[in-house]
Amino acid sequence: MHFKYLFCSLLLVSCTLGKPLKMSVKNPQYTPPQKYISPANLQLGDSVAILAPAGLLKGRQQAIESAQNLLKSWGLVPVLGTHLFNKNNHFAGTDAQRFRDFQQALDAPEIKAIWCARGGYGSMRIADNLNFEGFKKSPKWLIGYSDITVLHNKLNNLGYETLHAMMAVNMELDNKSIKNSIASLKAALFGTLPPYKLASNKDNQLGNAKGILVGGNLTLLTAQLGSETQLDTRDKILFIEEIGEYKYHIDRMMQSLKRAGYFEHCAAVIVGDMMEIKSNSPAWGSSTEALIMEVLKPYEFPVAFGIPCGHAPENRALIFGRPIELNVSKSETVISF
Repeated sequence: MHFKYLFCSLLLVSCTLGKPLKMSVKNPQYTPPQKYISPANLQLGDSVAILAPAGLLKGRQQAIESAQNLLKSWGLVPVLGTHLFNKNNHFAGTDAQRFRDFQQALDAPEIKAIWCARGGYGSMRIADNLNFEGFKKSPKWLIGYSDITVLHNKLNNLGYETLHAMMAVNMELDNKSIKNSIASLKAALFGTLPPYKLASNKDNQLGNAKGILVGGNLTLLTAQLGSETQLDTRDKILFIEEIGEYKYHIDRMMQSLKRAGYFEHCAAVIVGDMMEIKSNSPAWGSSTEALIMEVLKPYEFPVAFGIPCGHAPENRALIFGRPIELNVSKSETVISF
């Protein structure tokens, strides 16, 4: 009898090797929204809060001034957070100060968008204490990327669209390098974002998909596993990007998302910038794209690489929570919002 059971077990293992395991990412207390609410398109005269929910802004006053001037040139009114330039070790003020600025902006009906000044680290320390009852009465756009991923995921899980886009301190970069970032942010805020038609990438997995767009920074997505801001990726298109990690870190995070069931019923994956990836010693032995595809290839859904979104100067706006269409062909990749 023992040999019979051993044989059956070995047969089962051999049949499942190379295939994605059937795992569940479900939180029994969480039901994903069926329809996401889109904050109103901005109008001339609307107010936009510039806040720092995470890292400090030491020496970034000029960048913030440039960000204010940009908003003014669009006919908008910039409103700076009370504690924007505060310092508390690594952070832009204490947790209480950063929380207070963010909560005030969420509650204020006259604020139509919250533009995060920068990422770094710290949003996770205040996210769970935020109250969104005032926000629900007057929804507004959240704008940012990187560490802001936790706030995107929080609002997306509540059923609201958000903008994964450039942050205020990016205005310190060369104007030519951020031209497309600025144009796409403005288009997204004013409701005129066109489809992105991009060159094909040799590492792409071809196909077409439709679904709600969610995601963010790979490190932050992994850090939220097991929390209330973990994403439900069923029938969704997942976006990921990263900066400054070792290849084995990238692999570990991809494996973690796989083990959590993120890819099992996912509609597609969009891979943004994978910047400044560090070399392992000994060498990893394959490209970043190859190690990502080692995880994703068995699922057979479309995968698009080389999308200019993330930490590079060209960081085109993405609307999280928005139903999009992804077409990945041999000739081009098209993302339609």
